[in-house]
Amino acid sequence: MKTIITAHFRTLSLLAAMLLGVPTIAGAATAEQAERLKGELTPFGAERAGNADGSIPAWDGGYQNQDEGLGADGRRIDPFAADKPLFSITGANMAEYADKLSDGMKAMLQKYPDFRMDVYPTRRTAAAPQWVYDNTFTNATVAKLAEGGAGAQPELAYGGIPFPIPENGIEAVWNHELRWRPAALNIDRFHGYTLTSDGQKVMVLESSNEEQAPYYEQNERADFDSEYWLVRSINSGPPIRAGEGIIGRLNLDESKTGTWVYLTGQRRVRKLPNSCCDTPTPFSAGNVSFDEVNVFSSRKDRFDWKLVGKQEMYIPYNGNRILTPASDDEVLGDHYLNPDYVRWELHRVWVVEATLKEGERHTSPRTRYYLDEDTWRAALADRWDSSGALWRVPFMVPITLPEVPASVGLVWGVYDLTSGTAFINRLMNESPSQIRVVEKHKDGIFTPAGLIGASLR
Repeated sequence: MKTIITAHFRTLSLLAAMLLGVPTIAGAATAEQAERLKGELTPFGAERAGNADGSIPAWDGGYQNQDEGLGADGRRIDPFAADKPLFSITGANMAEYADKLSDGMKAMLQKYPDFRMDVYPTRRTAAAPQWVYDNTFTNATVAKLAEGGAGAQPELAYGGIPFPIPENGIEAVWNHELRWRPAALNIDRFHGYTLTSDGQKVMVLESSNEEQAPYYEQNERADFDSEYWLVRSINSGPPIRAGEGIIGRLNLDESKTGTWVYLTGQRRVRKLPNSCCDTPTPFSAGNVSFDEVNVFSSRKDRFDWKLVGKQEMYIPYNGNRILTPASDDEVLGDHYLNPDYVRWELHRVWVVEATLKEGERHTSPRTRYYLDEDTWRAALADRWDSSGALWRVPFMVPITLPEVPASVGLVWGVYDLTSGTAFINRLMNESPSQIRVVEKHKDGIFTPAGLIGASLR
């Protein structure tokens, strides 16, 4: 009976899409395939079992200790502070671990003699509320890829991973874009730095974010209008940039995504004509492109996306440790994050490769992304330039929010292998109040008018 009902629901959904004039370009999982999410697979589609030698344990529901979220002082707790590294990977011994290293990490180990990766016991902490799992199960049987104004976009998905059993690369990368995150967050007074080739640390950004994920507003499916992530960022420093602001409204139809900036010199809000792809972002002082934010966040229609497969890889994970020092300087090295505060673990990742379509232009015509199987969050990427040389290494350090429960990306950045520079963003070691889950924001703060009110100086 359950199979019949599910099949009927899928038929009605397809008819609705046809009536709306939405051309379907990819199909959903069958009811039988979706049942795997309650057995051999986790609710998000990862392999529930551990690996052969036990270095990756079985998933047992994730980490949900309510008492190990925020401390009384407003700072994040590191629930695994007592863990010790199992071993460290350096340029001298990297050959022993080469099959579990990305090309970018191999290049970092070769380029910088003091760079190392401290590998800790693997903890599969990924967790989400039951309603997110329920929505993911529904998405598995009804969500489709359809042709939108800027290429393939999800249809009929809401409140969960859209394609927990992906068939292709574009489905996998949409899983990253629509990964589970709390519906409303405040990230107060974080810093962004440029690390220069001669080892200087230059703060280019002090800012505070309000973030909203309408896609994950519980019980509001009927009100979801395809804008899945909203952000307002207001700068308080450095002095030359104080008062600037930027808002972004990301849409499943990426031709409708919009970004606006408040320019203090003009006292006006301007809509950016091209807030995507390899366009440099203003908030990073031009150090990174829009599609390197959070490893990847941008239009997808310039590339062909290939789902290469899965592999075991050392990736940043459970990074609450990076929030414990009281100063940014302690966390920053001369050319990269201080290895003392970056926790690496062995996890299975989906490998997705993006190749520039014929006739399109981009500074990185080829990129390989590594998506954590438990969360669908992009952990690392390797980017090649037009000559075929490995060029840039985007990364993201996630933290666990056990009180939600959730695992979210926090510190992110890009290492430039050619110039020897780096951009590292969202350090909040000097903030009195670190990342917090809050009540739903008012939509008006994510509008040009709301940007003016918050940004004036």
